[in-house]
Amino acid sequence: MLIKKIIQNIFQMADIKISIVSPVYRAEKIVDKLVEKIIENVTKITENFEIILVEDGSPDNSWQKIEQNCQKNKKVKGIQLSRNFGQHYAITTGLDHAKGEWIVVMDCDLQDRPEEIPHLYQKAQEGFDVVLAQRKNRQDNFFKKIFSFLFYKILSYLTGTKQDPSVANFGIYHQKVIEAVCQMRESIRIFPVMVQWVGFRQTKLEVKHAAREEGKSSYNFKKLLNLALDIILAYSDKPLRIIVKLGLMISFLSFIFAFVFIIQYFLSMITVAGYTSLMISIWFFSGLIMMTLGIVGLYVGKIFQGVKNRPIYLIDKIIN
Repeated sequence: MLIKKIIQNIFQMADIKISIVSPVYRAEKIVDKLVEKIIENVTKITENFEIILVEDGSPDNSWQKIEQNCQKNKKVKGIQLSRNFGQHYAITTGLDHAKGEWIVVMDCDLQDRPEEIPHLYQKAQEGFDVVLAQRKNRQDNFFKKIFSFLFYKILSYLTGTKQDPSVANFGIYHQKVIEAVCQMRESIRIFPVMVQWVGFRQTKLEVKHAAREEGKSSYNFKKLLNLALDIILAYSDKPLRIIVKLGLMISFLSFIFAFVFIIQYFLSMITVAGYTSLMISIWFFSGLIMMTLGIVGLYVGKIFQGVKNRPIYLIDKIIN
């Protein structure tokens, strides 16, 4: 009986056409509607699908809601992490357990509309391995839009890659793309950047962006700043290059000023040492040295974090 059940599960996994992965955090009032909407729209494509909801140490009753949905429908699979690891780590958890030929990644707040999944799948059938959802008319507040625009502009410059503020996690990805992403086991996980790095044939599709169903985003200014630092430190050495260039420029200027001062000295133009210029120089170079040491220290810290080789995530419970 047990062997028969295992064989049935193997065939069911092999038949899965689409996996939908969604990290869940502070979403107890949204989970039911999220599952309902996903099922309603994915069944337009295939009956062979799975929904993987990864509860990321949420302080509310999100896990209880996931359990209820798993009991109602065996196609809904619940994974509870041992604590809050972060959105991109929860996405990695779901990707590691996804069995579908195509994998959809979407947020749980329903701003990523399940109605767009059939459109993304249809676009992928034109021969693309990745179809990214390009959000038009983003339903976010003015300050979030401005900060997002500046964030991606600076990130594009520092990482040397073209970053699109209208694209986030939402999209459909072929299994081979997800397998490539899952092979990247570095401790800093930023899903969109990793997808961009692995390559394959990618395109974008304009989708409608919905207003948030409930509550507000858990990404505050501090979290966004930490995310930006993680991306820059993990995927770019440009800050170090900027420091080197700045050091060379300051050295060049110092030689010019030294030459000018020597001429002034021999021409008896300097009579009293300037207190102001001395203090400005001390403060300026002290700040520059501290900034340089700080940036180098951040890189060393990330290296220290990586060499520990700790698990990317820890699972507490799995259902279905």
